Amino acid sequence: MGRPRALVAVVAGAFLLAGCGSGPSQVGAAAVVGDHTVSIDQVQELIDKAVREQPYAQKLAGEHKLETLGRAAVTQLVLHELLLQAAAKQGITPNHGQIDAQLAKDPLNGPVPADASNEAQAVSQVVARSRDHRESLTDTYLAQALAEKAVPNLSVTFDFTTIGSMPDPNTGSALQGAEAKKAALDLARQFAADPAAAQQRIGADVQYEAQLRQQAKQQGNNVDAIPPLTGLGDAVPAAQAGALASTPIFGSPAGTVTAVPYPSQDLAGTWLVAVIRQRTDDRTVATEQAPALDAGTKTAVGMRQLQPLFDELGARVNKRYGVWDAVGLTVVPNQDATQGLVLPPGGSGRTQQ
Repeated sequence: MGRPRALVAVVAGAFLLAGCGSGPSQVGAAAVVGDHTVSIDQVQELIDKAVREQPYAQKLAGEHKLETLGRAAVTQLVLHELLLQAAAKQGITPNHGQIDAQLAKDPLNGPVPADASNEAQAVSQVVARSRDHRESLTDTYLAQALAEKAVPNLSVTFDFTTIGSMPDPNTGSALQGAEAKKAALDLARQFAADPAAAQQRIGADVQYEAQLRQQAKQQGNNVDAIPPLTGLGDAVPAAQAGALASTPIFGSPAGTVTAVPYPSQDLAGTWLVAVIRQRTDDRTVATEQAPALDAGTKTAVGMRQLQPLFDELGARVNKRYGVWDAVGLTVVPNQDATQGLVLPPGGSGRTQQ
């Protein structure tokens, strides 16, 4: 399948420009992770390869949207470096026999079709298929191994409330969409600035939720299946947290305030605002029997262990590619595009880079 000359020109020029300008001090760096540099050339090579081989990448080129591929490439290369560092710290080495068996089946082989409906997922798949397949599969192995090592010892105590799930007592309706997100981010900043007020506010929300549930039961509604919408001093083992363990609630130190989308499709559009009171990760947590994590959740939980390492290593992303979103563990165009907030005590400091 041939490519128009115009497409070749787009690939050759668009991202060379995107790599210029301010950012890490190292010349030619797309990102810096500790003492390792992800070069602009690495990113450009992935983009070129993707457009040569992947129909979805060719579609993006035709739509002048190659910057999305660049951000995904930087994301995966940064995560790769973080995974190597985290695995070394934990004494985890790849099981090459298992990876060889996966490579023989090569789940990364084949094109991502131009008509793929989920752009974010398609772009991620395009980059994964354009990278060295053994390296991509090794990353997944290391992420899952990190989860297997962390989950039995990890427990977090936190206070939380939700935005968009309960009707406002004054208006009788719940916030939705952009209004819910803005309210959640504003509330997170308030909590970070005044942790004592956070506890008072969440305590009132806990009482309000109890009233709503009681009223619903009196009306004959079954609300037992609805997960908790508020909580005060809840100690939650990662082994019983499921998808929640893949959020910054389980990747942040004590004192951190987070605002993230509620990790459940049953509460889509709801925001969870939490204050981390305690994080324990150095001893086995006694738990009831919990269902095993599926492969996707296990990978996400393992990736979440990389969250503090980004800051510990002083990692940086070239601003021409965007900023690092500590919630999504990804490069996004700007801070307005981040998936939420991670704020240290006092509400100041670096939340994204």
